[in-house]
Amino acid sequence: MPNLLKSYFFWTYERGSFHYDVMVTAILLFLFVSPRFIDFKDRPVETVAKHSSEVLVKEAGMSGDRPRFIYQIRADNLRDTSTDDQRRASILQVVEPISGEVTLVSYEEVKDAEGHVAAYNATVLR
Repeated sequence: MPNLLKSYFFWTYERGSFHYDVMVTAILLFLFVSPRFIDFKDRPVETVAKHSSEVLVKEAGMSGDRPRFIYQIRADNLRDTSTDDQRRASILQVVEPISGEVTLVSYEEVKDAEGHVAAYNATVLR
């Protein structure tokens, strides 16, 4: 048994042999089955535009026959955000030069680690 384990560890079997096929099958099983049982903590990172002039655009599917997009705009890129109407107008001033005339459906705040508003995710229809 120790010789068998040693030969598996150092991969000494010829290609096409039974033991070679066992090792390849074990590796493939690990690759395809292990993510179901092991949490590798590989989640997407929430990104915020690094520069104030950047606007991140994500596709969000369709709403009827119109495409829906999410624009992420940094908070310091908006002019006046004291009221809801002014915030909506500021968001549209940033988005419309990029994508033309759009309809602002909703927006939500994206907060940083300290709880300050870092950006806005604006959902728009084209």
